[in-house]
Amino acid sequence: MSGFDEMQRLSEITERAHQDFEARSRARDEALTNARQLTRHAANTIRAIHRDESDLAEELLSQARALVETMKRSLEPFPSLYYAGYTQDAIKEFVEASITCALIRQQALPAPEELGVEVATYYNGLAEVPGELRRRCMDILRQGYSEQAERLLYCMDEIYTVLVTLDYADAITNGLRRQTDLVRGIVERTRADLTVSLRQDLLKRSLDAVLERLSGEG
Repeated sequence: MSGFDEMQRLSEITERAHQDFEARSRARDEALTNARQLTRHAANTIRAIHRDESDLAEELLSQARALVETMKRSLEPFPSLYYAGYTQDAIKEFVEASITCALIRQQALPAPEELGVEVATYYNGLAEVPGELRRRCMDILRQGYSEQAERLLYCMDEIYTVLVTLDYADAITNGLRRQTDLVRGIVERTRADLTVSLRQDLLKRSLDAVLERLSGEG
């Protein structure tokens, strides 16, 4: 084979490489666009559920779920792009929104296969949920202690209890251990806030009872 033939073959190989890279580049651009939209939908879903706008939250969550399916289909030929950080991070936000909505509305917890997500991504999304539940608790406690806040604290505690059992290498869990450590602090702070609120509520009731008794004696 002459040198010309060898270089001709290299030219043909490179042409195929151009086609492959162009296809991957288009898929990546589309994935980035979808990831940004998915992140925005997830954030808006959480905002809506905190505002008790359940219908809007459900609509946004449905749109987010459709985006996840679109990303899975379009990136099926390119697994490296599907498992890239920006893709899985966006899907993680979707998981967080889905679980947050379910727990606040007292609905069944969605499983990874129901959401169509990877297991590691699911648990990283789950690890973000206590932060949103704490936010909900704080909103509730502004009106005084309630059993609803206690229920959310229980959910947070259970999430942490599960997360600490998933003590595997970061390469397997996508860095779940670090997020688990953060969850512990969130749960402890929320428990302390609920304890203070409960004591204040009990004190107020005691004072009200004393004042009522004194008023009756007068």
